[in-house]
Amino acid sequence: MGAASDAARATGSIAVPPAPRAPASPLRVALVGNPNTGKSTLFNALTGMRQRVGNFAGVTVERVEGSYTGADGRRVSVLDLPGAYSLDPHTPDEAIALDLLAGRADVPVPDVVVIVADALHLERNLYLVSQLIELGLPAVVALNQIDAATKRGLQVDVVELIHELGVTVVPTVATKGEGIDRLRQAIARAPDLPVPSRRMPVPRVAEQALRPVEQALVDDGVPPAAAGLEALLHLTAPGTDHGPAVHAAVVAARSQLLDAGLNPESLEAELRYGWITGVMHRTVKDPDGQEHTTSDRVDRLLLHKVWGMLIFLALMGIVFQAVFFWAAPMQEAVESALGWAGTQVGSAMGEGDLQSLIVDGVIAGVGGVLVFLPQIAILFLFIGVLEDSGYMARAAFLMDRYMRTVGLHGRSFIPLVSGFACAVPAIMATRTIERPRDRLATIMVVPLMSCSARLPVYTLLIGAFVPAMHIGGFLDLHGLVLLGMYLLGTVSALVVAFFFRRTLLRGQTQPLILELPPYRIPSPRALATTVFHRSSLFVRRAGTVILALSIVIWALATYPRSDVPDGIPDEAVQEMQLANSFLGRAGHAIAPAVAPLGFDWKIGVSIVSSFAAREVFVSAMGTIYGVGGSEDGAGLPEKLRAERNPETGAPVYTLATAIGLMVFYVFALMCMSTVAISIREAGGGWTGVRWAAVQFGYMLALAYLGAWLVRIGAGAFGWA
Repeated sequence: MGAASDAARATGSIAVPPAPRAPASPLRVALVGNPNTGKSTLFNALTGMRQRVGNFAGVTVERVEGSYTGADGRRVSVLDLPGAYSLDPHTPDEAIALDLLAGRADVPVPDVVVIVADALHLERNLYLVSQLIELGLPAVVALNQIDAATKRGLQVDVVELIHELGVTVVPTVATKGEGIDRLRQAIARAPDLPVPSRRMPVPRVAEQALRPVEQALVDDGVPPAAAGLEALLHLTAPGTDHGPAVHAAVVAARSQLLDAGLNPESLEAELRYGWITGVMHRTVKDPDGQEHTTSDRVDRLLLHKVWGMLIFLALMGIVFQAVFFWAAPMQEAVESALGWAGTQVGSAMGEGDLQSLIVDGVIAGVGGVLVFLPQIAILFLFIGVLEDSGYMARAAFLMDRYMRTVGLHGRSFIPLVSGFACAVPAIMATRTIERPRDRLATIMVVPLMSCSARLPVYTLLIGAFVPAMHIGGFLDLHGLVLLGMYLLGTVSALVVAFFFRRTLLRGQTQPLILELPPYRIPSPRALATTVFHRSSLFVRRAGTVILALSIVIWALATYPRSDVPDGIPDEAVQEMQLANSFLGRAGHAIAPAVAPLGFDWKIGVSIVSSFAAREVFVSAMGTIYGVGGSEDGAGLPEKLRAERNPETGAPVYTLATAIGLMVFYVFALMCMSTVAISIREAGGGWTGVRWAAVQFGYMLALAYLGAWLVRIGAGAFGWA
């Protein structure tokens, strides 16, 4: 390689020539790697804000796509595949990655595979790297977190690593954007380079035994380049889904290997790790040996049985205190802007149904939910910091001993914590749990975790009825009550899981084997991208589902028009019109069912309407109380506090009513999307429907019982 090779060794990078002129069709790129390698951060660095999220056809594995424009003007489409430790399909994540790369998915085979490897844990990552290279697709290795490896004292010979792997290797630091331009150049150039032909050395007897398997796979439609890898994978799965010819060849190969004294179950792992040991010896120098890292020293405190749990609870407390403190100024600004918009629109339009629709329906309904966007964004920010810093994996390890006592797998913790954001992706995250019973038990309790859609309900009621006071001089009562709602849902999830694991879903719980990534400083850009996308989904739903339902609720509350005698005060006219409307009639029909909980008919219809989405409760209340058209500028909290029973004059909403409503929403499964995803994840068909019905039924029963107990308890203490 000469001088160029020496220069490359000195700089730790590879000079990549400009990409040749490319055709107009987009370049398809798949991003693959182990969890905790910085793959998502690298994806964000490559694509920026140009991303969309969906599912692969027929499965609930998340499909994240983005794009960017190359230096030659060619559009590059990037598909971020789920993190996987290998291509051995034990979980849906690994199965979809193998199917896509082998040409068996609903999308075309990628033109380039970008393999993300963590330079700090290269030995562990090389298992998947070697499998991916053997698929015979154009590939580039992004050697990420090279700065952390250098700081740790590791010296990676990039040129020698290229020689060992047979593909381009580009050192990157995704959190700082370093190496991204060179990676884009390497991606553009990869399709024009020779396809990697390196295959892991296999003993002659094993090669002879596997040759008929490879041929049978090719005959069954597997690309020849991928047949060698798939033949090894099928040694541990003789019940293959390829067909009788492949099945027979696999059974024969296993028999030959056993006769030769080789274990078919462990053959691939033994061969790969033997090869990896040699590669590491030739490419990586570790002068410090097994010296304890900073992460190890921090873990002594954060994983301590006592101090670790106290720190975890303190962090959760800080999160919910911040949700109120930090969001308050922004929330007031949004509320003022919406109030001003309602006043201006109302003044500009003549009185009539159209004005009422815009002001009372759209602005009051949708605006009533958008007020809580700052709090939701702050919650997403904290969850992102915990995930990207590496702390979330520690929390899962810390909670494992408690999870196992109730029968949940340690991996259930991540879906449960994800449920704080949204139950739909949280239920999808259970795909990393291998055993069906463990996975189903987690699915059944994930919706008990208080998602961001409940946050508008909690904050509306807490802000309106919980006194603003400090405890101990620094703890805000609002934040403590909010934390209490989240803890109630979390503890309830564990109790319900205990019940399921000892009745309908009996079985042994597997021990947790979990990789603890090194601590990292989260990338501000990656955090901003994550918060932006999650918040935009909330805003999008406010502009679609909530907007549509707000218009429907306004129409039901407006028609049919009532004949009102002259001389009656305006407030009484509005109340009579509302009571005689379609919504009022439906509400009075529902009233007997919610009366034992201390709720009136307006709360009843708002609860029913919120089945589509929990936050619709707030928009429904805003529409019913006509917040957008309020002449006195009063917001929804003021309207609720001023509401009186027309017969007794007593306040309709009290602290007990607010607590009862929050408890109801802690338990009730008021989310159509969650029901739909539970049906799919629980098995689909009638099996999924039955489990989703059990889930909806037990949660509704808990919600009604919980709100009723609050009502009874408040009455016993004279608080009702």
